[in-house]
Amino acid sequence: MSDKVVFSPFERRASLALSAVYGLRMLGLFLVLPVLALGVADMPGGQNPAAIGLAMGIYGLTQAFFQIPFGMASDRLGRKPVIIFGLLVFAAGSFLAASADSLTVLILGRALQGAGAVSAAVSAFLADLTREEVRARAMAMVGISIGLSFVVSLVIAPPLYGAYGLEGLFLLTGGLAMVAALGIGRMRTHPPQDRSTTSEPEAPLTKAVELETVKAWPLLSHSQLWRLNLGIFSLMAVQTAMFVAIPMGFAELGLPLQDHWKAYLPLLLVAFLGILPPIFWAEKKGRFRPVFLGAVGLLGMTMLGFLVADGQGLGPWLVFVGLFFVGFNLLEALLPSWVSRVAPVGQRGLALGIYNTSQSLGLFAGGLLGGLMLAAHGRAGIFAACGLLLAFWGMMALGLKELGRRSPTRSSPPLASSGP
Repeated sequence: MSDKVVFSPFERRASLALSAVYGLRMLGLFLVLPVLALGVADMPGGQNPAAIGLAMGIYGLTQAFFQIPFGMASDRLGRKPVIIFGLLVFAAGSFLAASADSLTVLILGRALQGAGAVSAAVSAFLADLTREEVRARAMAMVGISIGLSFVVSLVIAPPLYGAYGLEGLFLLTGGLAMVAALGIGRMRTHPPQDRSTTSEPEAPLTKAVELETVKAWPLLSHSQLWRLNLGIFSLMAVQTAMFVAIPMGFAELGLPLQDHWKAYLPLLLVAFLGILPPIFWAEKKGRFRPVFLGAVGLLGMTMLGFLVADGQGLGPWLVFVGLFFVGFNLLEALLPSWVSRVAPVGQRGLALGIYNTSQSLGLFAGGLLGGLMLAAHGRAGIFAACGLLLAFWGMMALGLKELGRRSPTRSSPPLASSGP
């Protein structure tokens, strides 16, 4: 008889519902990513590359700033009211951005969007409603919803922009956030008694002081975790900076913004198929490190390819955009799983909070980097800066230790075992 622990019906519904809520919110965020850099061109201030980069990245800065306070508030006030409030703040920012008549107002709207930082609270809510034995699978469902949101946004954002403009996209993002808030409001906060479960879900923390007993510094200096946090920071920075450059490249090669989906869709399908063999190989052999390092190297080589291919025609440009998607999607799939496996058992929540904050700061840094490099050196400056960042990340990633095969009984090492 199999002793594999499965989702209870309540856990399955909760995981699907929270994944859908998270996906709707992220879809609202990602929808503007492929079109924002070109879509603001007619606004006052829309010709300032540094301001465009700030509009792309300011969301990440305010999200990083408010993520931990929202998480602490959810411990004291309850998950649902805090998540609903955060989603409504995000919606308000979306509506402000939709009404913007200048890039300055749009930047303020994007900053308000980021202030609705509910990622930590949603993750904590999911942890409250699932047992430890199935929590990794529940978190993986959230990760899948984020990946799907990114893919869908790249495909549908350009034609939606062509039909309704940037205002319509921001109105849609606000509407999606409100739908997500309604979904959270309908959710149950406690699972029913279920005889099939082997342990009770963890109760939510009720006192902020309990968070203070968990020290963050050992996690920040953990020899493996800081490399992974640097990784997600670098990956998000490169992603945001590249979406300053990629839409502009397509437009200069004669592909109108509303038709960019015709390039993104086949490239994303190829990228999805391309990441499956290395992931399956890594899982089967327990050899994650070479796949991880290879993906970082692929992204670095792609930056060199962009430097050569820029202005050389649509064909070479498509090749390197496709390779970029392969490397990016592969690393985005590997990083959160690696963090959850490396983090000490009693501090996974805090470790993932630091990871999410690093991710948000990367979004901000990438937007700023992309805008400043575009202003000073054009798209070549963006490719060169991203290449240097990836080279530094690659050197630091050499210190990562192999994870080995997954084991249902595997536990994370204590902090004391981590080297400098």
